[in-house]
Amino acid sequence: MQIIMVRASDVPTYVQYGGADLGVVGKDTLLETGVQGLYVPLDLKIATCRVSVAVREGFDYEAAVKQGSRLKVATKYVNIAREFFASKGVHVDLIKLYGSMELAPLVGMADAIVDLVSTGSTLKANKLIEVERIMEISSRLVVNQTSLKTKQAVLKPILAAFEQAVA
Repeated sequence: MQIIMVRASDVPTYVQYGGADLGVVGKDTLLETGVQGLYVPLDLKIATCRVSVAVREGFDYEAAVKQGSRLKVATKYVNIAREFFASKGVHVDLIKLYGSMELAPLVGMADAIVDLVSTGSTLKANKLIEVERIMEISSRLVVNQTSLKTKQAVLKPILAAFEQAVA
Protein backbone atom coordinates (compact mmCIF):
# COMPACT_ATOMS: atom_id res chain seq x y z
CA MET A 1 0.00 0.00 0.00
CA GLN A 2 1.18 3.48 -0.83
CA ILE A 3 -0.05 6.75 0.67
CA ILE A 4 0.24 10.01 -1.24
CA MET A 5 -0.39 13.54 -0.03
CA VAL A 6 -1.96 16.00 -2.47
CA ARG A 7 -3.87 19.27 -2.24
CA ALA A 8 -7.42 18.81 -0.99
CA SER A 9 -8.79 20.15 -4.28
CA ASP A 10 -6.84 17.47 -6.19
CA VAL A 11 -8.02 14.47 -4.15
CA PRO A 12 -11.22 13.84 -6.17
CA THR A 13 -9.28 14.01 -9.44
CA TYR A 14 -6.58 11.61 -8.27
CA VAL A 15 -9.22 9.13 -7.14
CA GLN A 16 -11.42 9.57 -10.22
CA TYR A 17 -8.55 8.91 -12.64
CA GLY A 18 -7.02 6.03 -10.69
CA GLY A 19 -3.99 7.84 -9.30
CA ALA A 20 -5.35 6.76 -5.92
CA ASP A 21 -7.84 4.06 -5.03
CA LEU A 22 -9.40 6.07 -2.22
CA GLY A 23 -9.11 9.43 -0.54
CA VAL A 24 -10.45 11.71 2.14
CA VAL A 25 -11.91 15.03 1.06
CA GLY A 26 -14.32 17.67 2.33
CA LYS A 27 -17.86 17.80 1.03
CA ASP A 28 -17.17 21.41 -0.02
CA THR A 29 -14.39 20.27 -2.34
CA LEU A 30 -16.53 17.48 -3.79
CA LEU A 31 -19.34 19.90 -4.57
CA GLU A 32 -17.07 22.64 -5.88
CA THR A 33 -15.02 20.43 -8.20
CA GLY A 34 -18.06 18.60 -9.50
CA VAL A 35 -16.07 15.43 -10.10
CA GLN A 36 -18.30 12.59 -11.29
CA GLY A 37 -17.93 8.84 -10.99
CA LEU A 38 -16.71 8.59 -7.41
CA TYR A 39 -18.20 6.26 -4.86
CA VAL A 40 -18.73 8.17 -1.60
CA PRO A 41 -19.50 5.48 0.97
CA LEU A 42 -18.94 7.37 4.21
CA ASP A 43 -19.32 10.67 5.94
CA LEU A 44 -16.32 10.48 8.27
CA LYS A 45 -17.81 13.12 10.58
CA ILE A 46 -14.44 14.84 10.97
CA ALA A 47 -13.24 18.34 10.06
CA THR A 48 -16.77 19.63 10.52
CA CYS A 49 -17.59 23.21 9.65
CA ARG A 50 -20.06 25.03 7.44
CA VAL A 51 -20.20 27.12 4.28
CA SER A 52 -21.78 30.45 5.14
CA VAL A 53 -22.51 33.92 3.87
CA ALA A 54 -20.92 36.72 5.88
CA VAL A 55 -21.06 40.50 5.56
CA ARG A 56 -19.39 43.43 7.28
CA GLU A 57 -21.07 44.72 10.41
CA GLY A 58 -23.73 47.26 9.53
CA PHE A 59 -24.47 45.92 6.04
CA ASP A 60 -28.21 45.26 5.69
CA TYR A 61 -28.04 41.87 3.98
CA GLU A 62 -31.75 41.09 4.33
CA ALA A 63 -32.77 44.35 2.71
CA ALA A 64 -30.27 43.90 -0.12
CA VAL A 65 -31.51 40.39 -0.83
CA LYS A 66 -35.21 41.33 -0.61
CA GLN A 67 -34.84 44.32 -2.90
CA GLY A 68 -33.40 42.06 -5.55
CA SER A 69 -30.31 44.18 -5.85
CA ARG A 70 -27.21 42.68 -7.35
CA LEU A 71 -24.68 41.57 -4.72
CA LYS A 72 -20.93 41.34 -5.16
CA VAL A 73 -19.77 38.14 -3.45
CA ALA A 74 -16.14 37.12 -2.95
CA THR A 75 -15.51 33.41 -2.59
CA LYS A 76 -13.34 30.43 -3.30
CA TYR A 77 -16.58 28.44 -3.70
CA VAL A 78 -17.96 29.92 -6.91
CA ASN A 79 -20.16 26.94 -7.86
CA ILE A 80 -21.63 26.52 -4.38
CA ALA A 81 -22.31 30.27 -4.10
CA ARG A 82 -23.81 30.49 -7.61
CA GLU A 83 -26.19 27.61 -6.94
CA PHE A 84 -27.17 28.90 -3.50
CA PHE A 85 -27.99 32.44 -4.60
CA ALA A 86 -29.72 31.23 -7.79
CA SER A 87 -31.99 29.00 -5.67
CA LYS A 88 -33.00 32.14 -3.76
CA GLY A 89 -33.46 34.21 -6.92
CA VAL A 90 -30.66 36.58 -5.91
CA HIS A 91 -28.44 38.04 -8.62
CA VAL A 92 -24.74 37.98 -7.75
CA ASP A 93 -21.47 38.99 -9.29
CA LEU A 94 -18.98 36.41 -8.07
CA ILE A 95 -15.38 37.37 -7.38
CA LYS A 96 -13.07 34.35 -7.27
CA LEU A 97 -10.47 34.56 -4.50
CA TYR A 98 -8.14 31.89 -3.17
CA GLY A 99 -7.59 33.35 0.28
CA SER A 100 -8.15 36.35 2.53
CA MET A 101 -11.86 36.41 1.71
CA GLU A 102 -12.50 38.45 4.85
CA LEU A 103 -10.73 41.48 3.38
CA ALA A 104 -13.02 41.85 0.37
CA PRO A 105 -15.98 43.47 2.21
CA LEU A 106 -13.63 45.56 4.34
CA VAL A 107 -12.01 47.22 1.32
CA GLY A 108 -15.31 47.65 -0.54
CA MET A 109 -14.55 45.03 -3.16
CA ALA A 110 -17.53 42.85 -2.20
CA ASP A 111 -20.79 43.12 -0.28
CA ALA A 112 -20.50 39.61 1.11
CA ILE A 113 -18.31 36.53 1.22
CA VAL A 114 -19.07 32.84 1.01
CA ASP A 115 -16.52 30.85 2.96
CA LEU A 116 -15.94 28.04 5.41
CA VAL A 117 -16.74 28.88 9.01
CA SER A 118 -15.77 26.78 11.98
CA THR A 119 -15.80 28.85 15.17
CA GLY A 120 -16.50 32.23 13.62
CA SER A 121 -13.49 33.81 15.31
CA THR A 122 -11.90 34.88 12.00
CA LEU A 123 -15.14 36.60 11.02
CA LYS A 124 -15.32 38.40 14.36
CA ALA A 125 -11.68 39.47 14.14
CA ASN A 126 -12.46 41.09 10.79
CA LYS A 127 -15.74 42.68 11.94
CA LEU A 128 -17.86 40.37 9.79
CA ILE A 129 -21.06 38.62 10.79
CA GLU A 130 -22.44 35.33 9.56
CA VAL A 131 -25.85 36.03 8.03
CA GLU A 132 -26.75 32.75 6.40
CA ARG A 133 -25.63 29.13 6.57
CA ILE A 134 -25.49 27.43 3.21
CA MET A 135 -24.57 23.89 4.27
CA GLU A 136 -22.82 21.76 6.85
CA ILE A 137 -19.48 20.29 5.77
CA SER A 138 -17.46 17.29 6.89
CA SER A 139 -14.83 15.02 5.38
CA ARG A 140 -15.92 12.14 3.16
CA LEU A 141 -14.27 8.92 2.11
CA VAL A 142 -14.16 8.68 -1.70
CA VAL A 143 -13.35 5.54 -3.66
CA ASN A 144 -12.51 4.92 -7.30
CA GLN A 145 -15.38 2.80 -8.67
CA THR A 146 -13.15 0.61 -10.81
CA SER A 147 -10.77 -0.02 -7.91
CA LEU A 148 -13.72 -1.01 -5.74
CA LYS A 149 -14.51 -3.78 -8.23
CA THR A 150 -11.00 -4.89 -9.17
CA LYS A 151 -9.27 -4.55 -5.78
CA GLN A 152 -12.01 -5.79 -3.46
CA ALA A 153 -9.70 -7.98 -1.41
CA VAL A 154 -7.51 -5.01 -0.51
CA LEU A 155 -10.16 -2.30 -0.21
CA LYS A 156 -12.92 -4.13 1.68
CA PRO A 157 -10.93 -4.38 4.95
CA ILE A 158 -9.95 -0.71 4.67
CA LEU A 159 -13.56 0.35 4.10
CA ALA A 160 -14.68 -1.84 7.00
CA ALA A 161 -12.10 -0.21 9.26
CA PHE A 162 -13.35 3.25 8.30
CA GLU A 163 -16.96 2.17 8.89
CA GLN A 164 -16.06 0.81 12.31
CA ALA A 165 -14.16 3.96 13.24
CA VAL A 166 -17.15 6.15 12.30
CA ALA A 167 -19.71 3.96 14.09
